[in-house]
Formats: sequence, structure tokens, C-alpha cells
Amino acid sequence: MGPLNKGPEPANDLPTPMDITLETAQRILQSQPFSEHMGARVTHFSPDGVELRLPIDSKLHNQHGFVHGGALSYMADNALTFAGSIALGTAIVTSEFKINYVRPAQGAELVAKAKVLHGGTRQAVCQCEILSVSDGNERLCAIAQGTIASLSSARNT
Repeated sequence: MGPLNKGPEPANDLPTPMDITLETAQRILQSQPFSEHMGARVTHFSPDGVELRLPIDSKLHNQHGFVHGGALSYMADNALTFAGSIALGTAIVTSEFKINYVRPAQGAELVAKAKVLHGGTRQAVCQCEILSVSDGNERLCAIAQGTIASLSSARNT
């Protein structure tokens, strides 16, 4: 649930919502050691929403052979936060989120698709669908909603 930028204080030269590109989002995700460890990648970033992907391997499985809920929560947290950056810029953190697991995740890959439902000046409410991909078919396995908060006293513009 860390900020998309490094350090406790937002830097003045952080990208604003209008400056964030897919390449910027990919760089930010790659700068997170945990995300690098997980192998996640940002594959889409636009004003309409974001998409993150994570290959599924046996290290992500629980005792039943399904993807562990923690991996789904990781994907939701990051996708929601990236979606929040569309409205607020990159000096942000996840304030809260809730997740509903609707079916076990299994297959080759997880895909998290998130969008902004409401963006204000200090917080954004975002929604995320997490799908598992098997043989090219996507199946909904979780839905999350969260609040993303700005670390700045005013909007990052």
C-alpha cells in the first residue's frame, strides 16, 4: 500500500495526471521491489483506465491449487492505485479497499482492470475487476473498490 513515488514527502517534479504515460506507469511499477519480485507489469494506462498483468506460477497457489487471495489483493491494490493516479497524479497512497472473491483464480495469468469512478482533488474512488486467463479466456475472479488519497495538500497539477 505504498506510494507510487519514493520517499515520505512528495517531490515537486512528480508527473501530474496529464503527464502520466504508459511508460511512466511501467517505470513506477518497476521501481517497486515487491512488484518486481512478483513479476507484475502495466500493460495499459489511459484516462479510461489501467491494466496490470501477473503471470501465475505455482508459488502463488494456496493449498487447494488456486491463486492465493493475497496475490489477488496485491493486484487490486496496485491497479486501484494506478487508476487513482489518473485523477490525482503520482503522489498518492491507497487509503482503503475492499475485495470480493467471486471464484477461484487459476490459469496462466491474472489481469487487473481498474478505472476511476469519482475523482476529487484529494481522493479518488476506483473500481477494479480481477480476471484469470486460461487458454485465452478471461474469467472474473474478484472485484475490488477502493479510495486513493493524495499525499499533497492540493491536487498535483
